[in-house]
Amino acid sequence: MEEEVKFKFEELQVYQKALDFVDIAYELALLFPKSEIYNLTSQYKRAAVSIALNIAEGAGDTNAQFNRFLQIAIDSVKECVVCSTIAFRQKYITKKQELENRGKLAELSKMISSLQKYLRK
Repeated sequence: MEEEVKFKFEELQVYQKALDFVDIAYELALLFPKSEIYNLTSQYKRAAVSIALNIAEGAGDTNAQFNRFLQIAIDSVKECVVCSTIAFRQKYITKKQELENRGKLAELSKMISSLQKYLRK
C-alpha cells in the first residue's frame, strides 16, 4: 500500500477551512434552481474554489507573492458573500443558511488577514 504524499500547504489550517467552505458552497449550490446553473451556481462554486486554490498556489512562494495570492483569496471570499446574499434575496437559501455562510466567510477572511499580517513581519 502506497503512503499518501502530503504537500506543505495542506498543513495550513486556513487551507483546510477553505476546503470546508468549498463543501458548503457545493452543498448550497444544489438548492439553486436549474436556471442558475451557468450563472450564480457556477460563480459561487468557482469563487469558493478560488479561495483554496489561491492559498495553495501562494504557499511556499516568497512572502510577498504569498501575500498577493492571499489578497486574491480575500477577494474571492467577498465574492462568496455577494453570491450568498443574492441567493438569500432570491429565496434560494434560508436566512439561517445565509448567516451560517457569512460566519464561515468572516472566519476565513480573518484567518487569511492574520496570515497576511504574519507574512509582512
